[in-house]
This record gives sequence, C-alpha cells and structure tokens, in this order.
Amino acid sequence: MAIGHTHVVKYADLEKKFNAAIHKTLGEIDNRGRFASLADKPKMTGVAGLIVEESIVGYDADNKQRPDLVVDGDEVEIKTTGVRRNKHQNAGPYEAKEPMSITAVSPDEIVHEKFEDSHFWHKLAHLLFVYYLYDSDKTVTSTDYAKFPILGYEFFQFSDEETNVLRNDWTLVRNFVQKIQDEYVDPRDGYPRLSSELRKQLMFIDTAPKWPHQPRFRLKRAVVNSIVDRYFKAQGEQLSETISSYSQFDKTLHEYGIKYKNKTVRELLTELNIDWKPNKHGDVDKSIGERIIVKMFGGSASKFNKVEMFKEMGLIPKTIVLSNKGGRTEDFKISGLDLPSWPNEEDDFDNSLLSAYFSEAQLLMIVFEEPSTKSKLLDNKFLGFKRYNFDEDFIQTYVKKLWVHTRNLINNGELRDIKKFDKKTGKPVMNKTGVQQSAPNFLKSSENLVFIRGTGTDSSRKPVVINGVHMYIPDVWVKGSTMVQLLSKVDYI
Repeated sequence: MAIGHTHVVKYADLEKKFNAAIHKTLGEIDNRGRFASLADKPKMTGVAGLIVEESIVGYDADNKQRPDLVVDGDEVEIKTTGVRRNKHQNAGPYEAKEPMSITAVSPDEIVHEKFEDSHFWHKLAHLLFVYYLYDSDKTVTSTDYAKFPILGYEFFQFSDEETNVLRNDWTLVRNFVQKIQDEYVDPRDGYPRLSSELRKQLMFIDTAPKWPHQPRFRLKRAVVNSIVDRYFKAQGEQLSETISSYSQFDKTLHEYGIKYKNKTVRELLTELNIDWKPNKHGDVDKSIGERIIVKMFGGSASKFNKVEMFKEMGLIPKTIVLSNKGGRTEDFKISGLDLPSWPNEEDDFDNSLLSAYFSEAQLLMIVFEEPSTKSKLLDNKFLGFKRYNFDEDFIQTYVKKLWVHTRNLINNGELRDIKKFDKKTGKPVMNKTGVQQSAPNFLKSSENLVFIRGTGTDSSRKPVVINGVHMYIPDVWVKGSTMVQLLSKVDYI
C-alpha cells in the first residue's frame, strides 16, 4: 500500500458496489445530493467522476497525482468514461466521447523520472474504467448528467505490447522536455512546441491543452475507443506483428514500399492473394488500398477499423491517385464527423470533435500513379507510402474557419438550401430524376481549403435534416490539389 494513502478498499467490496450501480442513472446513484448543489454550476467539469467516486466508492475526490485507490494492495486509478452510441457502420455499439486525461506533464519533474516510477505510469498501471452513456447529441449542463446511466465497469491493465507503446510515447515527451530545458535559457519559451512537434511521433498519447496552460497527458480518443470496443465485445483482428512506435512502423512500411514499388494494383492483389470481385465498371474501389495494407501486415480484415493495432494507433487509411504528372486527381473526403452535433458544442474550437479529429489524425497514404486519366485503378502503379498529420497552422486557419462558419449558419438561422441555375442561360440545373439541383450554403471548395459537400446519389432522398433543410449526408472534404501539395512536402516512407 502507498504510504499515506487513505482510500483503501477490497476488490470484492468494489465489485459488489459497482454491480449494484449498473443500469442506474447517475442521479439515482447520487446519495450526497451533489446534483442539487450544482444548480448554479451549469458547466462543472468531471461531474460524472465525482458522483462515482463519492456515491459508489464512497470517498471524497481529490486532485493528487497518485492513483485514487489501493485495491487489495494495488494502486488503482478510476476513470469514469463517457461513451456515445456509435453512428458509424461496421463498428461497435459505443464510441468514446473524448480523449482521456491522465496526469499533468510537470516538466520540472518528468526529466528526473523513469517510466516505471513516473506519475504517468502510476496512473495507468492499474485502471478501473466506469462506463456511462452520454445519452445526448448536445452539450448538456452539469445537472443533466443525472439522467445518464452506468453501462458497466472493468478492472483494466494494458498488455505488454501496449505498455511498450506507452513507454516509448512517454519517453519521447520526457526527452523533448529535456531538450527544451537544455536549449532555452527560459524553458517556458520552448514549451509551446510540445503539443505540435511530437504529434506525428506519438502513437497512443498526446498533450493538451497548449502552453501557456499547463498541459496534461491524454490517451488519444482512438485508444479509448479501442478499450471501449473490447469491453463491449467489438475487438478487432489481432496481427501477429506488434508495433510499439511509429519509427518501427515506418521502418516496416519502408520495407514494403521497396518490395512492392511499381507493381500495379492487379499485380498486388495477385501477389498478396487477395480475393476480389470487379465492380460494375470492371474495376476495384479505392477502398482496396486498405485491404492491401492489412494483407501486407499479415491480416485478413477488409477495413482498418477491424484491426486492433491500426484502430489503437488511430490510423486513417487513404488511397491517393496521382496523375502521371504528379497532379490532383480528386478531393479528399473525411467521413463520420457528425456535423449535426457541431452547433451544440461549447464555443471553444480547440475542444471540438472536429479539432480533435484533425489534431489526432494520422493519415496513412498508399500512393498510386495512374498511367492516364482513363485508366482503371487496377492498372495504377504503386509508388509507396506517406504518413501525414495536419499541422497547427492548417487546423487553426482552415479547419477552424469551417467550424465557425458552419456553427454560425445553423445557430443564427442562416442555413439555406440554394437552388442551382445555369450561369449562361439562367435555367434551373436538373438532376436525372427531374429534380432541380440544390445544396446547403456551407463553405465550398472555392471559399476554403476545407469544405463541406454532401454524399448521396438520389436527389429525392436526402436523409439529413438540419433547421428544416434537407441534405445528403454532409462530409468534410479537403481540396485534392491541397492534399497533393501538402503531401509533396512529405517524403515517401
């Protein structure tokens, strides 16, 4: 037991308490009248964890850097974790609401720590996850949490392979802090680099908020999603090869890049023994890139989100097809960002789901070159891999502009469905179904490098309705020419 630790409990007692709490709402669990006292605190952070710690476990919460409990001799950290119903296809029933805060970075202390003895690892070595359903598409007040039910709990430990990833990530942060302290007379002048410069190297964690605010270690949302999936029985395929750092991952990709360079998609499918059926055009879809990469790593899944390692890493696979002159082929779609929920978020872009997506995104590009614009994807030639993450300037300039503009349209009642007319004749532009073409007045590619465009094929069926405006499923896109330009600055792995 840790010296001076007052929160000492037995596993059997905890299990009994949490079994009794499952399916009850936080309001039903609250035996201290905490929600009644929050009426004048509409935005109190951590209210769900407070209720769990006080009313289920039975101790007063604190902010000390040690773990919360000692359970049968092991120090255990409680993580009360909100999940939402998953709206994505081919996924588990729930997804993590947000990244998971761990502990303060503490630059003056971390440089003197070893991983096994660090505050960071002490908080993660033994975890008690308590899952509650954040049953709302909108940001709610503190007292609204009373209606959210407890879905389950688990005592959790990372595998040896996952621990190695966490060790490597933490070491990267510690070494970076040490480098800053060595290079700057006043290290505080260098600490703002922390959140952005390590972004491409960190697999499981990041640091937020940005300096001058005190940064904290966080588990990326993708990692928390993976843990949630495992608990709710939606674990992905396990690969025989384990990856503990992006440097190791890049080394493996480099080897595959050399081995398969200049082979056509058709040749790759044959060599990797991938079964496929031609589509109506006698070709394959661009999603074949995912299957090719998974197969290279010895897997059989058709999607990245069905492979546990790739899911934890937060990898987003994208097939990029360049013209034989290296130019643009098409715009770059990012699906599943749940645009209807944006207006309900707090007025802080840095804490928005869109910002989190672009900040965490590790895009793995499998790059092909088309012999001509009329070529089938099957005949495109594999050039190699690139791994890319969006930098802070891009996010704060173009992604934030889209978020602000979209929220203003919806929140201020300015969202409109704009009919299309031929610029020369002034006549309505009609679809094949005989319906005039129209689209919401979201930002377009001519107005911003990041824009919104609907995905759908039947103009008579627009399933999403926002403020009375019917629309196709609204996806976020990045201009194809912009992605080609950004990727031209990144070397092949």
